[in-house]
Amino acid sequence: MSDLLTREEYGVIAAEMLLPNGSFINGAFRAAKSGKTFPTLNPATGETLTEIAACDATDVDYAVEKAREAFEQGHWRNMHPAERKATLVKLTKLIKRNRRELAVMESLDSGKPIADCEKIDIPETVHTILWHAELIDKIYDQTAPVGDDAMAIIVREPIGVVAAVLPWNFPLMMLAWKIGPALAAGNSVIIKPAEQTSLTALRVAELAMEAGIPKGVFNVITGDGPSVGEPLGRHMDVDMVSFTGSTETGRRFLRYSADSNLKKVVLECGGKNPFVVLSDAEDLDLIAEHVVNGAFWNMGENCSASSRLIVHETVKDELLKHVIARCNEWRTGDPLDPTNQLGALVDSEHYNKVCSYLDKRKTGNVKVLAGGTTQAGKYVMPTIFDNVATDAAIAREEIFGPVLSVLTVTSNDDAIRLANDTAYGLTAAVFSANAKRAIRAARAIRAGTVTVNSYGEGDITTPFGGYKQSGFGGRDNSIHAHDQYTELKTIWVDLSDRPDENVV
Repeated sequence: MSDLLTREEYGVIAAEMLLPNGSFINGAFRAAKSGKTFPTLNPATGETLTEIAACDATDVDYAVEKAREAFEQGHWRNMHPAERKATLVKLTKLIKRNRRELAVMESLDSGKPIADCEKIDIPETVHTILWHAELIDKIYDQTAPVGDDAMAIIVREPIGVVAAVLPWNFPLMMLAWKIGPALAAGNSVIIKPAEQTSLTALRVAELAMEAGIPKGVFNVITGDGPSVGEPLGRHMDVDMVSFTGSTETGRRFLRYSADSNLKKVVLECGGKNPFVVLSDAEDLDLIAEHVVNGAFWNMGENCSASSRLIVHETVKDELLKHVIARCNEWRTGDPLDPTNQLGALVDSEHYNKVCSYLDKRKTGNVKVLAGGTTQAGKYVMPTIFDNVATDAAIAREEIFGPVLSVLTVTSNDDAIRLANDTAYGLTAAVFSANAKRAIRAARAIRAGTVTVNSYGEGDITTPFGGYKQSGFGGRDNSIHAHDQYTELKTIWVDLSDRPDENVV
């Protein structure tokens, strides 16, 4: 990717950009059948960017009908694997060609810093789709060891019509996490973007048509949860829902499945992720860099944010000096200014929620080490709270904002116990100079991804999802993600000379 532009240059792109505003169904942009729209706002300014089609159950029925029709016609699922791969590769090239437009669109719509959009979100979106595209003609099916009188062939088949319900914190990246494996497997896909951040999904759908993905295979339907998400979850002709978002909403999709056709459901939900620093941890300045990045990246609007710093008392004071110094280096402000690391929170509702936690810390003996304040607009300064009680709301509830709680322990065993004292289990990080101790700690923490001496989520080759209330039914990323968008079929071939053998 090329170097970043200036604030003024990004402003020119923003001013000249044409924004999509209709749902994208069966290869074309369409208004909602009701004619209703809703505004999508720039979180940093409060200004209306455009009016988006406010779809409802009628539009959902039409999108599902066209997706099913495309799947049954088989133009995509029956396409030669090499051709399907080539089409998705072309899509990644088109995304790269339009990367600046997509990055600015993403920043305007979500409040994300433009530097992150350019250097992280766009490259990761391209890499994810490309990785799954390259996997298409490299996954082999299987045979089972059933003896000489029969042959058992185990094949993967696309599951059918997949609804992917996206969050607003990483609109492009989460889109890629869903469509990469779902389209690679040969499914028809209906994307329901978050109503706050619909623009880039619509633009990618347009690029998908340009790349040669057939009509009806890649659809984007816009609207809110009750009007679009619930009808998709309850629809009798949707075969699977893949959802990323809050645990509360994830529970709803399980209920919708139970009340409809028992469609498959995969959930990637919330987290209250521990960042565990043991007594023998070394290079505290490097650890502090990871702490600040893990807690505040993307304004803390990140399901894998390390929002709990669990630190042994022997290293706490020195570590916090480095953490505060690193925190002070992070600039908050205009998302289109590439010198800012933190942008605006996504909307007023979420901003007010995060601010309510700044007020909750006033109970007890909580000490503010950094931040705890806001700026004009929807900006929350990166905040560090010390002396946090283990049962405090800021230590137990997912805030989804730039708020870090510091919890002090007197033993390494207590650190692991406290790390597991949560309803969530998405990610964790462990820091120790002793490799055996670090790995043992990583094994003891109940989370889907545990990093050792670093903060991160793994990469496209590693499955991402959670234990407990952080996940259900499968994983994003890796070959495991590809498998969850397929059905396994056994084809039994009787090779016996006697017709009565091997009869089930």
